[in-house]
Amino acid sequence: TGGGLADRWGRTRSMQVAALLFAVSSIGQMLPFAIWDLAFWRVVAGFAIGMASVLGPAYIAEVAPPGYRGRLGSFQQLNIVLGIAVSQLVNYVIAQLAGGDVNNYLGPLQAWQWMLGACVVPAAFYLLFALTIPESPRYLIMSGRTKRARAVLAEVEPDDVDLDDRIAEIQRVLRTERVPGLRDLRGPALGLLPIVWIGIILSVFQQFVGINVIFYYSSVLWQSVGINQADSLLISFSSSIINIIGTFIAISLVDKIGRRPLLMIGSAGMAISLATAALAFSASRVVDGAVSLPNPQGAIALVAANLFVLFFALSWGVVVWVLLGEMFPNRIRAAALGVAAAAQWIANWLITVSFPALAERNLPLTYAGYALFAVLSFLFVAKRVRETKGRKLEEMG
Repeated sequence: TGGGLADRWGRTRSMQVAALLFAVSSIGQMLPFAIWDLAFWRVVAGFAIGMASVLGPAYIAEVAPPGYRGRLGSFQQLNIVLGIAVSQLVNYVIAQLAGGDVNNYLGPLQAWQWMLGACVVPAAFYLLFALTIPESPRYLIMSGRTKRARAVLAEVEPDDVDLDDRIAEIQRVLRTERVPGLRDLRGPALGLLPIVWIGIILSVFQQFVGINVIFYYSSVLWQSVGINQADSLLISFSSSIINIIGTFIAISLVDKIGRRPLLMIGSAGMAISLATAALAFSASRVVDGAVSLPNPQGAIALVAANLFVLFFALSWGVVVWVLLGEMFPNRIRAAALGVAAAAQWIANWLITVSFPALAERNLPLTYAGYALFAVLSFLFVAKRVRETKGRKLEEMG
């Protein structure tokens, strides 16, 4: 729904709605009556997350000058990985204050309730900033507010750009077009336009390489091969730091070497590191009922897993969101981005729910499967993905 709302209400107004959903769901999760309403508030938070994942890249792409669009688009992913790290630290501090158990009381509430309620703080900041940033100039022109669009373009475009020419160019692209919907995405390739399928497949590959297994299950994963709980939590946090470092690398390179080269470098690095991790995990043994990973395989698995995170962060973690924000034509951008983001969350869910059973049956083979998807992602980018570095959004077709 995020893409449709962005085209009807505007990018910033839709962000404000998402922020309110975040805030309300956080309070609801913090103070549930029973399991059913806790689940309900989680669903409300899911709507907010889905909307935010569409609105962020669309807005950034539409306000950023072509020469800076990749780097500015990368900031969305940077702030996501920073948020992951901060949330881990906040949860750790809350748990420590509660004596190390999330079910212990901390004042009138249990620790896990404070963890969920803490989300209202970033939600409030999100709402504050969404109330202050300017609306997308392309949406303003689409809705007939050309004077306001000119003022926004004057703020975000380089000084040497002729604003009249830019407005005329945007109007020329948008002329005679209505607010797009899902029906506008229909085409000859299995019912959809080829460019929409490219966005969907990029989104699916981003998840099918297994990145969120590292972040959702990292503590359980390392314990499953014999690493104690305290050390596994430390490894999980170190992965977040590596994720942040990789994202900074991507920000510095995405507008210099381009989107396609970064994706292909990342795919190759992920394939090698995932295959290495799979081989290392195959050495795990059960001794006196406990799982252990002997040296040097334990060290190899740890290095390989963190290299996988690094290669993902400097490529697919950033570049896919940059591409999704800029690769679609103006007339279908929000709707197409909504479909691609939905595909990404569906793929995320499939990986999340399948990993425990697959890992229990054969952890090395599971990681080998993720390595195979990394190889396939390399081939897909090489054959199907076009470079968008430095091109105006109005040139996308």
